[in-house]
Amino acid sequence: MNWTEVSVTVPTDRTDEAAAIANMTVPYGIYIEDYSELENDAIQIAHIDLIDEELLAKNREKSIIHIYLSKDANVFESLAYLRERLSAAGIDFSLNDQTVDDADWNENWKKYFKAFKIGEKLAVCPSWETFDNKDGRTVISLDPGAAFGTGSHATTSLCLAELENIVNDDTTVLDIGTGSGILAIAALLLGAKSAVGVDIDALSVETALKNAVRNGVAERAEFIHGDLAERVTGKYDIVCANIVADVVIRLFENVKNYMKDDGYLIVSGIIDIRADDVRAAIEKHGFKTIKTVTKEEWYAFLLKK
Repeated sequence: MNWTEVSVTVPTDRTDEAAAIANMTVPYGIYIEDYSELENDAIQIAHIDLIDEELLAKNREKSIIHIYLSKDANVFESLAYLRERLSAAGIDFSLNDQTVDDADWNENWKKYFKAFKIGEKLAVCPSWETFDNKDGRTVISLDPGAAFGTGSHATTSLCLAELENIVNDDTTVLDIGTGSGILAIAALLLGAKSAVGVDIDALSVETALKNAVRNGVAERAEFIHGDLAERVTGKYDIVCANIVADVVIRLFENVKNYMKDDGYLIVSGIIDIRADDVRAAIEKHGFKTIKTVTKEEWYAFLLKK
């Protein structure tokens, strides 16, 4: 299958806002080139201070958001949507698109996805790399393929940091909008009894299962193709939803049906300009906010009934 790659170039200080808009065009992943903190990231993440000259020559004032659209997608509609939403947000941008083959997808990921630590207990490592685990962290080996969720995006890292605080050996987890499966797999590696992940994109479900096998947790995991929780049964100790604000608000209408009485709900993927809308929905549907966490321009809420 061929894919259309859409590249959106924006000022680095508008990257998160533009990425949130870009993510609404696809049910799977995007990746971002942002070299504004290149030297610091090289030291903090890769633990090196010698950087390739080609990287040093990259524009520090612009970032590039890469989006992939399948051959079945309406590319012109997606481009029109991007132009309309980016213009409405007052973001200076330029668009470029080209066709790429499946074989190039993973190579593109490999250029920009590197190992890193999250919270106090976790680390994420691409499946094609090794992680020097001096701190004895729980390491998630991940190949995102075409699915969203490497853990490097603020929305995902917020969820992971909360999961490590509330998962125990008796925990059952439902991950709505599972993407690469990273949240479900992290919970299982942290000791959860079982985890179910659901995603509207069949390719994400396939990717999540492969990642569960890669991490040795497939026997405790189930991944379902469906919209939100429409094909899910049972009640769970923790429900996670790392999606966009509008879908989170829609989820509130019936998510209690899948939560145990003392269960937790973690919602993320909420850009700061939509945080008040989500707070209003939390109150409307009778949830109690246990904790609000932020990173960059993103919000996550830890809730109970």
